[in-house]
Amino acid sequence: MSEYILPLDLHDQIANTAYRHRGFTDEEAAYGASMAQSASWHGIKTHNLIKALKLDDLFGSQNKVSPGCVPGAKIQRLDTGSDRFLASQRWNANRKLGQAVAVEAIQTCMDLADRYGVGMVSVDQAFHYLWGGGYVMDAAEKGYIAYTNCTASLAEVVPFQGSFPTLGTNPHSWGFPTRETIGFPIVIDWATSTIATGRVEVFKREGRPLPVGSAVDKDGNPTTNPNNVAWLLPFGGHKGYSLALINELVAAMIGGSLPTIRSRPELQSDGEKIACNFFFQVIHPDALSCGAFAMGRNQSDNVAEVIRDVLGHGNKSSRLPGQIEHEAAKLSQSVDGLIFTEAEIDAIEQIALGCGTPFDRSLLRLLN
Repeated sequence: MSEYILPLDLHDQIANTAYRHRGFTDEEAAYGASMAQSASWHGIKTHNLIKALKLDDLFGSQNKVSPGCVPGAKIQRLDTGSDRFLASQRWNANRKLGQAVAVEAIQTCMDLADRYGVGMVSVDQAFHYLWGGGYVMDAAEKGYIAYTNCTASLAEVVPFQGSFPTLGTNPHSWGFPTRETIGFPIVIDWATSTIATGRVEVFKREGRPLPVGSAVDKDGNPTTNPNNVAWLLPFGGHKGYSLALINELVAAMIGGSLPTIRSRPELQSDGEKIACNFFFQVIHPDALSCGAFAMGRNQSDNVAEVIRDVLGHGNKSSRLPGQIEHEAAKLSQSVDGLIFTEAEIDAIEQIALGCGTPFDRSLLRLLN
């Protein structure tokens, strides 16, 4: 299978132009391009530019019935003048581009953590922010512990022992500042379904079967054919179901509405809401430390020793979360570009042509 190397500047030119073509501001387009580049740089094929624009097509600015994303929207900060909860903020995103909201939210959390030890931002009326791992990775690279979760655009996951999809794929993302210890931040980032919706699209695009136990067809029968997927299943049975439920409960406390009508205006009744919700939290490592580390170690040394213990005792084949993304980033750096399959290049070419950006795949290098 051929793989192509797309130069960073060409990727960003296509992405920026595509977002501006849809009416987004220059700043929003830059955020959209940056997060799409970061996902591809780290080998995240489920949340690249192709997925980002498809979400906008289906549920965002290009949905002419009920646009779930509004170009140029302004964030409304609901805590102005309040001093009750100094380490937290509540935002109404007004359906602004999710990536733009998320980048600002994680930075706000870091600023709050610098002052109070912990920072929290909850977001109502949001549009999906794509790859949650990218935001916590950025915070971890800057020395913080970070967490985010969001409600997925659609309820397409069947609860444990249920028969109808009432949950989103509802990802959780954690980042830990371990670059000085192991050479990269530990990033724990997963959908609570066995596979993410974006992964189904990848398998469909590449003509490959799904893992067993990840999806069912319209009749509720297990399927490995990505073209026959109707609903997804939670990973780990009741455990994945419970983790998915966390996102729905947090969203409900923020202001989110019924998961089964999210992004489905045709099911919306008066007074209900159909947007996503975000939750961000950043912790300053110094705020966690009790200072009494074994053997006179400092905090960083103690983390290193714990990691060595986990990977020791014959566990040479074990990998740490975030290591695959780190290795993908090293490969991207070595080839000075983003790596895409031929099917992905087909999709990117269509995006470029759709917004009037010149694109000649014959000029692209092939990955050896």
